[in-house]
Amino acid sequence: MVVINIVIAIQLDAISRAGGDKQKTMSANSRLTLAVHTLTWLARFRDQYEFATSERISVSVNTNPVILRGLLGMMEKHHLVNVQHGSNAGWQIAREPEEITLLDVYRAVKPDTLFALHHTQPNQQCVIGCGISNTLEHVYANAQDALDQELARTTIADILRETLTFSSALQRASAN
Repeated sequence: MVVINIVIAIQLDAISRAGGDKQKTMSANSRLTLAVHTLTWLARFRDQYEFATSERISVSVNTNPVILRGLLGMMEKHHLVNVQHGSNAGWQIAREPEEITLLDVYRAVKPDTLFALHHTQPNQQCVIGCGISNTLEHVYANAQDALDQELARTTIADILRETLTFSSALQRASAN
């Protein structure tokens, strides 16, 4: 709980210094974040909505429903969500939140590679150019392995639990 309180204090400070605009810190590729947010929302409200529309989910995510439908389609192919067409159309989480890891989500929506090498081959006559690609491939593979291990340790249920704890603490802090 102490760690959560410290994180809340740091984030509140960062938000206030940014003028309340958290968008300034969002990365260019936020597919994983949007997908995790969507699955967490579906997990939280699964008893309230048998199937939720992308329009309803987009209110929480604060993005265009078309973008969410694209991500939801990717996640459906990986059996993370189910879709229903026709009347009562929408999306639902396909498995228990404890069974879906962030690695599952990452694999469903990730970009082609975490790190890209040169678009053109470096100069093979240069002492650096002839060996840099092999060296970086090794470093990048290790980084990818470390990322995969970390994402595999966290589930949608973990994210939901921590998010609700954080939200509750923020509400208590703003009430004081």
